[in-house]
Formats: sequence, structure tokens, C-alpha cells
Amino acid sequence: MATGIKTESEAVGLASPSARSEVGGWQDQPVLLRLVSIALFAGIWEITGRIPVSFAFPTFSATFTAFIGLIADGSLPMAYVSTLQPLLLGIVLSAFLGVGLGTLCGLWRTGEWFVIPVFIVLQAAPVAAFIPVVTFVYGIGITAKTLAVMILALPVIVLNTYKAVRNVNESLIVMCRSFLGTRWQVVTRIILPDASPVIFAGLRLGVAAGFVGVVLAELLITPTGIGDLITFHRSRADYAEMYATIASIIAFSTLTLVALQWVELRVFRPEARRT
Repeated sequence: MATGIKTESEAVGLASPSARSEVGGWQDQPVLLRLVSIALFAGIWEITGRIPVSFAFPTFSATFTAFIGLIADGSLPMAYVSTLQPLLLGIVLSAFLGVGLGTLCGLWRTGEWFVIPVFIVLQAAPVAAFIPVVTFVYGIGITAKTLAVMILALPVIVLNTYKAVRNVNESLIVMCRSFLGTRWQVVTRIILPDASPVIFAGLRLGVAAGFVGVVLAELLITPTGIGDLITFHRSRADYAEMYATIASIIAFSTLTLVALQWVELRVFRPEARRT
């Protein structure tokens, strides 16, 4: 006689649809959970500002009102026009150089010995200390700011690309060679496609580091763009405007990284998508 014992997975499968929906209702609504998290954060910010914790800490409502005012008078959009120039230039140059150097080091053992230790040191070093040196050599123009972005973004991209190329599935390479594939075909049709998810993840992390670099550059090299707004409103004790500017660059970088993560999941990691 068959027993009535069933496994946990079978029990879940036999559960009614309404029961299953009740169990996973909140977990299946990530957007709703994120909105609740943002609302909770805004509420805590508002309460903290009204206590007040510090005279220099405005409420969320005052900061949001200041944010609308900065957009209305055009100062925030103009600041982003100035900030995005070295950021985009630095990210594009870092992407091309980083992927190229990382791939070369992953394929060529000598390149690994000579190049990778340099980027390991750069990633671990306090990079903000290099920015005054960059200013001394290249002045206070867009070149120095672009280099500041590259100093932070390039090591991340190089090291991720290097690791991705070195950890390609060896059986795929052997298969390509067994079909008399050339070295160029092994690289372009096996190594780079297989390493592309990790390479793109490195690019996404490089963009995050680039945002840090451009803000540091505008605060330490010369006050322009977002850095100029932060410095200006801090000097005038307009703390709501200062926090609004800081919050805007945080929100902009977060939305950029979320968009890149969406592209990564749709294009490079379709198996990781939630059904």
C-alpha cells in the first residue's frame, strides 16, 4: 500500500493557488517593496530633521522643495551638463582601455605579471590622494577631471575583465581547438562571449566608481558642476539646497546603475531573470 507521505515540494505544488499567492505575495512585488522602503526612509528623514538632530540637517520636505527650486531656476540641469562631460569621457576611455588591458592580461601571462599588480595597488590605494598630483600636472581643466574618473574606474574594469577571461570554461576552448579553430576564433567566439557577463558587471562597477571620481574631482580640483553647487550652498549655509544637490547625484547614479543592471540581466544573464 502506498503511503500518504509527501515531500515538501509536492505539498507546495498541491496547495491552492490562493494559498501560494498569499505566501509569496510580498516577495513577488519588488517594486512595491522598494517604494515602501523609499517612503520609510523619507519619513525617518523628515522626523530626524524636525527633532532636530542638527541645525545643518534639513527636513525631507525642505530638501525636496529646494530640489524643485534648483530644477526650476535651471542651476541643477546646468550643473549636470558640466559634470557629465568628464564623467562620460572618463567612462568611455576606461571601458575601452580596461576591457583591452584586462583581456590582454588574461590571455598573456607576461602582461598579467607586469600590469595586474599595478591595478591591484590602484584599487587598494586611497585614490583621493592622487587628485592633487593630477591637478599639479594637468591643471584644473577637463583633462584632470577625466583622469580622476579614470583613476577610480579603470582598475575595477581591468581586474574584472582579467578575471573573466582567465576563468572561461576550459572545455569550450578545447572544443573550439578540436574543430581546428584559430587563435582569433577562440578569442572572439569563445572567450569574449563566455566572459561578457562578468565584463559587463565590471563596467557597471566602473561606472559607479566613475561617479565617485567625478564628484571628488569637482570638490578637490575646481568647483564646477555638482561640486560647485555643493560648495556654493554650503558656504551660504543653504543646507536644504546642499542636501538636495547631494541627494540628486546619489539618485542619478542609483538610477543609472539600476538601468545597467537591467540591461545586464536581459542581455548577458537571462538565466538570472525572475520568471
